[in-house]
Amino acid sequence: MTALTVEDVSKNFGGVAALSGVSLTIAQGERRVLLGPNGAGKTTLFHTISGNVAPSAGRIVLFDTDITRLRPDRRARLGLARTFQITNLFPRLTVLDSVLLALDGAAGRGMRFLGSPAGDRDMDAQAHRLLERWGLAEAAPRIVRTLSYGEQRQLEIALALAGEPRLLLLDEPTAGLSPAETRRVVAMVHELPRDMTIVMIEHDMDVAFELADRIAVMHQGRLIAEGDQAAIRANQHVTDIYLGAE
Repeated sequence: MTALTVEDVSKNFGGVAALSGVSLTIAQGERRVLLGPNGAGKTTLFHTISGNVAPSAGRIVLFDTDITRLRPDRRARLGLARTFQITNLFPRLTVLDSVLLALDGAAGRGMRFLGSPAGDRDMDAQAHRLLERWGLAEAAPRIVRTLSYGEQRQLEIALALAGEPRLLLLDEPTAGLSPAETRRVVAMVHELPRDMTIVMIEHDMDVAFELADRIAVMHQGRLIAEGDQAAIRANQHVTDIYLGAE
């Protein structure tokens, strides 16, 4: 089954073409990594898939549903979740309350900013299980802004998983992390269910090659190469871009 189809998607910002005719087909359960230098259009592509930015042209299909013009919340209800390149958390909430709010949103109840979000015992237990699974149980009472950057990245992934998405978009989940923190995030990704489709932007080639079933390489808003690890390693065009020949 196809999880995600991107058909000839373009995005223009004024006279600047951020995406030019990008097409991708990603199978259910696939781990697809997007590579490319800064400015290649990777995050803009994520924005069009998640609904943060409307494409100028083209079509996006999620599990046989055309989502090209759907709002982000509608896409989330169809099983799409994402993280962001820059951590997108509520810094003054506790870790536990952050997870409870994510579970509320996933259940379609909205975010409870008034009163204690810990009033639902079943949801409270679910939140603790989620934190336990992803190694954040001891951090439950802590204020988010007191977490290390690596812990915040782990929490953001855990929040994206609260709704048990069918398709998860990870935007540079290891950016700015230490080697030890990177290993923890990679382990998290390895532990995700194999029927969950993951599309990940990654700058670390070692991480990309460890996690990817297939790799797509972007440059100047275009898709320039696709294939397994061997094909990408052998692609001279990709090598030239990363070595600065272009």
